[in-house]
Amino acid sequence: MPKLFTLREAEECLPQLEQWLRTAIEAKKEAVSAEKHLQELATRVHLLGGMELNPSDVAARRLLKDQGVERFKDAMEKIEEAGCIVKDLDIGLIDFPSLLGTEEIYLCWRLGEPRIEYWHHVHEGFAGRKLIQDPGSFGEGGESSRPN
Repeated sequence: MPKLFTLREAEECLPQLEQWLRTAIEAKKEAVSAEKHLQELATRVHLLGGMELNPSDVAARRLLKDQGVERFKDAMEKIEEAGCIVKDLDIGLIDFPSLLGTEEIYLCWRLGEPRIEYWHHVHEGFAGRKLIQDPGSFGEGGESSRPN
């Protein structure tokens, strides 16, 4: 069973979550850039039937790629271990499982938003976001009735 957040708990996670999310985005970009450079080198070698390469440059690019992949994985694991769901890494879209009454819903936050102001049903996505009208409705009520 996934962790269920109250609105307050989800918002308390935002500073750390934002840091992990930015790390994941940056690490992904670094790994993709290093991989692209390595692929371009491989293509040139293939098209030219061979060429002289700088081994230290190739090794450095591979290391950058590997480090980026590891930083990406580490950041994503931390986000998931916190109980959050990454919906779209490129725009920094995160969902927090929560309850609205007895119905499981998602509190929805996007990188750059100052706080969590939206929610949507589990079967909906970003396009179905609704403005939070009554913050107390999202798991704040009966703490003892929550499954966590």
